[in-house]
Amino acid sequence: MSTTASTPKSEFLRALPGDDVRQIQWRFADRYDLQMLVQSVRAVARGPVARLVAAGGRNTHEWTPEKNALLKAFDESGITAVFMEPSEGGFLEGPKNLALSLVSFELAWVDAGAATGSLAGCLALSPIHERGTDAQRNYYMSKSAPAQPGEDRETWRGAFCLTEPIPYVGVETGTLGGKVRVAEWEEGQEPMLQVEKRGRFITNMGFANFVTAAVESTDPRIKGSCMIILEETDSGTFDRGVPTRKLVHQLSSTRDPVFSLRVPANRIIGGYTVQDGVIVPRFSHGEVIEAVFRRTRVGVGLMTSAKLLSAIEPVIRYHRSRFRGSEAAAPGSPRYEQGIQLKADASQRLVDVWSTGEASASLGFATARVFDELDPMERKRADILAERGLKGTAALKAHRQVQKDAIEFLAGKRPELQDDVLVQYAILDSVANVICPACKAWNTGHGASMMREAVSLMGGYGITEDCPGFLGHKWMDCQLEATYEGPESVQRRQLSVTMTDDLFLAQFRQWIGEMRDIANERAGSGACALATAMQMWLWTLEYLQKATDANGDKLYHGTRQGVTFSLADALCWLLAARCFVMDILELEAKGPANPVIADGLKGMLNFYQDLCHVQCARASGEVGRICSELVFGYQNHPAWGDGAAMYKTPELDVLEGIIPGIASGAKGCCEIDDGVHAKAGPCAKLGVLEPFSRLRMQMDCCLTGSRLAKDRAAEALTQVMIPEALDYPA
Repeated sequence: MSTTASTPKSEFLRALPGDDVRQIQWRFADRYDLQMLVQSVRAVARGPVARLVAAGGRNTHEWTPEKNALLKAFDESGITAVFMEPSEGGFLEGPKNLALSLVSFELAWVDAGAATGSLAGCLALSPIHERGTDAQRNYYMSKSAPAQPGEDRETWRGAFCLTEPIPYVGVETGTLGGKVRVAEWEEGQEPMLQVEKRGRFITNMGFANFVTAAVESTDPRIKGSCMIILEETDSGTFDRGVPTRKLVHQLSSTRDPVFSLRVPANRIIGGYTVQDGVIVPRFSHGEVIEAVFRRTRVGVGLMTSAKLLSAIEPVIRYHRSRFRGSEAAAPGSPRYEQGIQLKADASQRLVDVWSTGEASASLGFATARVFDELDPMERKRADILAERGLKGTAALKAHRQVQKDAIEFLAGKRPELQDDVLVQYAILDSVANVICPACKAWNTGHGASMMREAVSLMGGYGITEDCPGFLGHKWMDCQLEATYEGPESVQRRQLSVTMTDDLFLAQFRQWIGEMRDIANERAGSGACALATAMQMWLWTLEYLQKATDANGDKLYHGTRQGVTFSLADALCWLLAARCFVMDILELEAKGPANPVIADGLKGMLNFYQDLCHVQCARASGEVGRICSELVFGYQNHPAWGDGAAMYKTPELDVLEGIIPGIASGAKGCCEIDDGVHAKAGPCAKLGVLEPFSRLRMQMDCCLTGSRLAKDRAAEALTQVMIPEALDYPA
């Protein structure tokens, strides 16, 4: 990045960013296995998937043979096996969060329904993978792995059946529609359970061989709730139900199933114990899906990011060719070559779409990497707690001490804790608890709004069936993704709890300093405005946690979602922009060593710096607006009381000679002599809010140069080279 924001950029973006750029930004340049996975998934997405969409495959909600053929393509390309370990039939060893996110991103670049169908199979296996017994994990993972050459077996497909409230979101998590009771329990034999369950909007149900379902006990011989595995061959009713008549994601099978099945108790995910004649599941349904959803939300968030970034090339092509064929646009003329791009508005609006796509992708892939790092630490932590016999209250007490130790470590007081698994896990987990719901809320929520902007840039063409890039389909699909695994309100509720964690806030303060350091070296990056906005958000949080409104009621409270949810929204903007900044720094540091991009790297970095500056300015503006409303909006505006004096300016000038200082201490004044002016009423006083106002003024000043950056980025879009045609059919 350049060290000044005002210096004109001599080199523009030459071409759209390719794989070499993305591999550096998203940190898999050293992962050949992931690079090959991306190429394999892309061949499916821009081949069979794209052809099916172009042929009208989305025009029916029935699960057709053509759609079913995609399952074989998923198997042959390795998509199905991504979730498995090599011992289970997979080919990737270790954490899979980044790998699964890349799969989701590549498929959603063309069609989100195909991406959803792929992810749904992983979602069905996730409860077993995260909380299942060894026997359950080995059996169902190996069954779901694609058959190898020479194997004569069917590849199993799974579905995840929840459709009830999920944990950690401030709703009634104990209310479940699915019920389980003991059907038969002979002495010395495995108990047989009767499961009654109705599903709603269940993906993969048209062909699933098994289902992982959440149920609640209606029998005193079974304690609480659990998740249980149901198979299509179990005794009873395994009714797949009628297809859901959805308008989006038609390349995934969605139905409303009904189950009434008898299954052995060893299907309870995680196993169980028997205490005083009562079956006690090792994990409640809430504990299982809490572990599942904090990971699977990431892929859904990145589906919207892929749509936004995939829209850039089709929009540029449409704008440049808009007037070709007209007599008024002769070949070689500016109107013929640039079309709509001759007007600044079109390119400026596309800059907003692109910057949002980049920031959301940066946030999503950063979250995936956090979970890849966290997963092995989580298992080590569980082993340590088990060795020490820490459960229940004892585990909670130990956790509190670890939190204190971790904060001291971050402050530089306890360097010896660098290798302490519990401390390092606590530090990373506090970030994961925030960044995961932030990714899901902001990417799919704000992303859906920006996808509408992308479609509008295509004019009427954007909502046609043959729109290049399938932008109309993608816009509609966004509306469903915003509700998957909990809509924005669910994510905001979790954020309102986790973002106040002292350990997270200790790291957030360090991030502010980090942004200050970046701004000191790279004035045109937008990091300056972002750092001040982060400081303003932190000040607002601390103020709201202590303050009351004009009626004396506490402001930061779980039931005051107008406060907590708004502040959560503001944090999402900051996290996305920060991740974007860090991705550009990574590209700047490692790009020169890559011969494929080294030649045009300067122009690429110039453009990305401007794009990042635009996003940081937008994020800062949103944070300033939200925080100002929260800080000032819950105070009563002063009004003139009975007998309140309103001085006119000439009167104050006379009285100042008699009573020095009255002009500065008067309640109000007006410049006119004939009555009280409509705007002459009393103004609110700052008082204890003066530090906030100083921060707000400082942040506004930090926006200096951001619009110049947007002008440069928009100009770059008029010069960037694009391929002659999309690499998948229209």
